[in-house]
Amino acid sequence: MQKKILIVDDETMLTELLAEHLEANGYLPYTANTSERALALLKVRPDLILLDINMPDIDGLRLCRQIRGHVVCPILFLTARITEQDKVTGLQSGGDDYITKPFSLKELTARIEAHLRRDQRGRAASDLISSQGLIVNLSARSVCFGDAEISFSKREFDIIEFLLSNANQVFDKERIYEAVWGYDAEGDSNVVKEHVRKIRTKLQAAAGRDYIETIWGMGYKWKS
Repeated sequence: MQKKILIVDDETMLTELLAEHLEANGYLPYTANTSERALALLKVRPDLILLDINMPDIDGLRLCRQIRGHVVCPILFLTARITEQDKVTGLQSGGDDYITKPFSLKELTARIEAHLRRDQRGRAASDLISSQGLIVNLSARSVCFGDAEISFSKREFDIIEFLLSNANQVFDKERIYEAVWGYDAEGDSNVVKEHVRKIRTKLQAAAGRDYIETIWGMGYKWKS
């Protein structure tokens, strides 16, 4: 999937040049010559933002602070300001890097690639949850113990994800059923008991231990 790059700069020629270059390098560019347009384009959920500090309507630093609460992607400042304090101010405003004009397209592309790789690694790491030797990858929907992957059905994995993400909290069958099957599901919450039994059997066979504890009269919890 193409990575989306939002280019925010009041110089139309520069945004067009960068858009053409990034598109040629496999990215999907979006351009904004005003802060208002930049705010409107946040709906595309960019993977990285190139932001000029010297915007005419809203200062780029202010714009960065304004959008940082809504986006988690890397923000790279583009500016002619070169003092150390300018760089510190830019980074403190929520920026991730600072590229001074003029810059080479080769360097800019390398910076973009580096930040996207770093961002991807961070996101991947945040999707991993470990528990007593068990490694659960939420994005890949996989469960491993040691070098071996343990196979689970969709519902079984959903139960594991729900309980593990709320470790040490006790949930009755009805609450687990609502979380996994949905509030509007037509069925019997007793099906949870059978799924938990299967999960326990597989985990016991692979890891030799129980991860899900039954709290009699209350429900189930994941042992942290």
